[in-house]
Amino acid sequence: MKAVLALCAAVALSGCATTPLPEAPSNGGTGDDCAVIAAVAKEHYGFNTTDRLPPPLRFEGDFAPRCDWSRFGLAFEPYDPDRPGDPRERMKWVSFGRPTYDGRGATLSSGYMHGPLAGSGIRCRVISGFAGWTVGECERTWIS
Repeated sequence: MKAVLALCAAVALSGCATTPLPEAPSNGGTGDDCAVIAAVAKEHYGFNTTDRLPPPLRFEGDFAPRCDWSRFGLAFEPYDPDRPGDPRERMKWVSFGRPTYDGRGATLSSGYMHGPLAGSGIRCRVISGFAGWTVGECERTWIS
């Protein structure tokens, strides 16, 4: 009887164990980074490939994951600060930082510039579940 109780306790506690997060590969991101970014892009900003195309994409610091955006229903073009044309158009972009992970999900910082002196930054809590990553809540971190 003691052996059965010990086995039941071990099985019950094994469900509480946390799985270590994957280490960042040399390309600058983990396997979940693209999915976390896509969740914020689609759920918070409402970007898609039909009626709400995103502005050019840039990353913060040395973070530069290689993502197949079409897999997530997105179509980003890279940000080019030297693009010819109207300089005000070069001020339009969306940026994402490297997500940080913990036992509750991920936190992601992002910024969205609509033009000169017209933008804002956010920090979002993104939660992992059976259906993938979903945005919990976002707070504004800066505004211009």
